[in-house]
Amino acid sequence: MVVTAVEEWVADLEAAGELTPDAVSAIVDVHDDRGHQAIEAVGESRVKQYRDFTVVVGHDDEYIVEDGGCTCADSEYNLDPEDPDQLCWHAIAVRIAEAIDAVDDHDMWYSEVREFL
Repeated sequence: MVVTAVEEWVADLEAAGELTPDAVSAIVDVHDDRGHQAIEAVGESRVKQYRDFTVVVGHDDEYIVEDGGCTCADSEYNLDPEDPDQLCWHAIAVRIAEAIDAVDDHDMWYSEVREFL
């Protein structure tokens, strides 16, 4: 079984329970600027878990990340869906936050929150 680069850094994060310098280097080595943006989003608690969706708050909008995919334009137009290591920064942020238990949980439906935005 072939282990992807994403699976490797996720496993390292889960084992450490935090963002270590080695994990940060691995994420940035694989994802470059997308990795930097994802780490920043996690550090700023912008990965939100609702009853129905996981949402990443971007600078201009909020993006739903579900089953590893994202609703952003980068994911739709720039990434190869066949390459498991190509992820938008929103999907990377969700994987990081889940691995280190840094997801901001909200006991409500995202559809209800979205009505206020």
